[in-house]
Amino acid sequence: MASSNSKSTNETARKNFKILLTNPRIKVSWVKAHAGNIGNERADQLAKDATQLGNPIHILSFLKRTEKGLLRKRMLEERQTLWKNGDTDRKIYNIMPSVSLRPTNWIREDVIFFSQHGPFPAYLKRFHLSDSDYCSCGGIGTALHYATECIYTVSWHMRKPAPNFEQEWLKRVANNLVSRHKIRGIIKFISENRDLFRPP
Repeated sequence: MASSNSKSTNETARKNFKILLTNPRIKVSWVKAHAGNIGNERADQLAKDATQLGNPIHILSFLKRTEKGLLRKRMLEERQTLWKNGDTDRKIYNIMPSVSLRPTNWIREDVIFFSQHGPFPAYLKRFHLSDSDYCSCGGIGTALHYATECIYTVSWHMRKPAPNFEQEWLKRVANNLVSRHKIRGIIKFISENRDLFRPP
């Protein structure tokens, strides 16, 4: 191939050779024509378009952008499949069922509350880190308990949802900045005053 020959006098081939030298990850190989290879079919079409239109086409920059887009799409699809079919983080999945490249702007306290993996007696008992799942106020020490009914966190309380609307409530709280500030206050308060919440 002329583009991989350093002695070629063809100007385009020499430009391609320089690109190949500076980008060792790019591999050039022969591909059988019309064998259903998507990249090869697209390259053929671009070459035909270039000869018919007479305009220079910057194929390498186009291919790089296209390849990045395809890789990003494939990566998101694979991550979505893993996320949907996984058996961990189901509480977060129920709030955010779709993966995205956009940041959620969640901080540590948000993750602790919505995953319910934190200084909650119900969580600690589940993993045998506590003998009781009760809060010192007498209620079951879940994230929802602290957000809606514990006497020690009354300054940050929100209206308690009906049991069959709990998941919808969590989604609404996750998408409401004022509610998320309340959650952050609760988690910080619990973390700084752990002794207060230990069951008697």
